[in-house]
Amino acid sequence: MTAEPPTRSSLPRPQILRKRADFLRAARAGRAHTDAFTLQARRRSDDSAAGLVRVGYTCSKKVGNAVARNRAKRRLRAVAAQILPDKGRPGWDYVLIGRPGVTGSHPFAAMLADLERALEKVHQPRKPRP
Repeated sequence: MTAEPPTRSSLPRPQILRKRADFLRAARAGRAHTDAFTLQARRRSDDSAAGLVRVGYTCSKKVGNAVARNRAKRRLRAVAAQILPDKGRPGWDYVLIGRPGVTGSHPFAAMLADLERALEKVHQPRKPRP
């Protein structure tokens, strides 16, 4: 018997970051800016849920009123739900940050492509500073 590669539906869903400390640790790690959002990513060093991808979402009041912030976060959640199960790395935390005036109205297909590019960027090895 050969093991079949996992299908999209069999991959575990990313866990949601809920603690402020996790967001602060991600803020000190690598980041990639796109037109619609900013991605922060860090490799977890602890062993808790080492094989899981964790993701958080945030939109400040600069994004707009509560309706605009909630719309932006819904779109970020939808983008992450489509891309992270396949492209996210186990043992990593990701934070998607909405951008004012853009996240709620940016074309969805462009946001999907932006997240793929941002993931590639944050996973590239860092070059040492001179």
